[in-house]
Amino acid sequence: MQLVDYTTFTALGRELRTEWLPARAEQVYQRDRYTIALGLRTLEKRGWLTISWHPQAARLCLGDAPPRIPDTFTFSDQLRHQLGGLALVEMMAIAPWERVLDLQFARRPGDPILWHLYVEIMGKYSNLILADAQNQIVTAAHQVSSQQSSVRPIQTGQPYELPPALNDPIPNLSELRQRWQERISLIPGRLGKQLLRNYRGLSSSLVNAMILAACLDPNQSTDSLNDQDWQQLFEHWQAWLKVLAGEKEWQPAETETGYTVLGWGAIQTKTTISDLVNTYYNAELDRQDFAQLRHQLSQKLNNILQKLRLKAQTFATRLQQSDGADEYRQQADLLMAHLQDYQPGMKAIALTDFHTNNLVTIPLEPEKNAIQNAQALYKRHQKLKRSRAAVEPLWQQVQAEIEYLEQVELTLAQIDTYRTAQDLQALIEIREELIQQQYLDAPAQRHHPTVDTSTPHRYRTPSGFELLIGRNNRQNDQLAFRTAGDYDLWFHAQEIPGGHGLLRLPPGAVAETADLQFTADLMAFYSRARQSDSVPVVYTEPKHVYKPKGAKPGIAVYKHERILWGRPQQAETTIGKILNLN
Repeated sequence: MQLVDYTTFTALGRELRTEWLPARAEQVYQRDRYTIALGLRTLEKRGWLTISWHPQAARLCLGDAPPRIPDTFTFSDQLRHQLGGLALVEMMAIAPWERVLDLQFARRPGDPILWHLYVEIMGKYSNLILADAQNQIVTAAHQVSSQQSSVRPIQTGQPYELPPALNDPIPNLSELRQRWQERISLIPGRLGKQLLRNYRGLSSSLVNAMILAACLDPNQSTDSLNDQDWQQLFEHWQAWLKVLAGEKEWQPAETETGYTVLGWGAIQTKTTISDLVNTYYNAELDRQDFAQLRHQLSQKLNNILQKLRLKAQTFATRLQQSDGADEYRQQADLLMAHLQDYQPGMKAIALTDFHTNNLVTIPLEPEKNAIQNAQALYKRHQKLKRSRAAVEPLWQQVQAEIEYLEQVELTLAQIDTYRTAQDLQALIEIREELIQQQYLDAPAQRHHPTVDTSTPHRYRTPSGFELLIGRNNRQNDQLAFRTAGDYDLWFHAQEIPGGHGLLRLPPGAVAETADLQFTADLMAFYSRARQSDSVPVVYTEPKHVYKPKGAKPGIAVYKHERILWGRPQQAETTIGKILNLN
């Protein structure tokens, strides 16, 4: 993940200072353990200033409004108590070439400063520190004891100190090319590494973008550069310094590997630097949360299904044993009918069956007489009959659980890649569903998604009708029992786990054969039989789809269905074309 370097930090500070000073601090909300949202209001507008000290995504930018759920963090309570209602009157860099910004608060513009909120964007050492007018630390997002750091402890009641100064040379716009080149090439090495080693304020992403913009390779040796190469690189070096000095405009844009505020390697420009940074880090953090949550859910489902399948096998074995209950009763009847053939001490007796005239060998217990052996066989018969009556409902319950969890497992398997915030939200809804069904415990801290609810897959059939396919059980129930209209058609792979499909048809419209086949192909693709050549897909009117009483999410029964054969491979080609167009 690309870190906020000095260049981006300077760009953000300059943009925020221009747009949001002065502003009143109306609200403080802590999104998670690393992120504060500060509600600001100016004479013209309102907005939320996102301040994050995340080890990999520390940033300061204008962000999204916080979710409408309670804030339970004590750090935000302290900030809210001290800063609420005050005016943000200044955003000041505490020292040249440092990624620390001093947000100063007063009762109104022109009044004495009451509070300093120090935003330190320094990778894994990032922090947010509140100090009073005398610069005494009142609270900090991350307190550092003297045992953790003898150089710069950060604790309540201590004076705020600047981060230790770095000794590397500071880039200077007036530095001559010859001196600059000598400094970089004094010790031969990789070009990118030598730039980082010899100057402050640089980052690997900035250096790589600068070198690539000069049509050079960051990994090539400084010895391999000719005079023209050095001149091209020096021109880009000076262009960077001119932007920092305010002589040139920022050019915020997305790149193939991240983002830039200098326009180098741009693939899509952005209107503001805050929008660029906010979009990038929201997506990257969502991508991290997506991978972590998907792994956790997959592991949990796999463990639960293993236990349930073992339990189902145990019940199936007991049911199989109970199938022999009548055999024990028949043996007991046969033994009672031939008491005269029994001899004391016998371990087995061979008797002729009444119905088949076949010879039946009955095991006996030598210490018991014939009647006692028959009674033991009758008892075994009754025990096995009772066992079937008790075990069969349990086996059916376990099988229903397995079918439900296999449906969830399939849904999870199909959400395999993060593309948008919808993908993460779909996983969060699966987790919430499993929590409601008591397969998972609720986490102490839940992720605050960037979207309220996920939406189903949307496609257009050859005739232009809308096709909706559920991405999880919540969406499946929504489509089948809430969204569906009288003229729509409901689709599902026949007796195979998969998503619910809804073909939206306006009144009087009739789906053509091509529309039905298109839908069947996609329903086959979003089922467990995705790897098959053809899959049976049923469709019917929504009024013929029912949810059994007490059924789990996503479970439905239907009648008056018709069958089509879906082609998953054809649907995969169609989806690939749609993704490429997007």
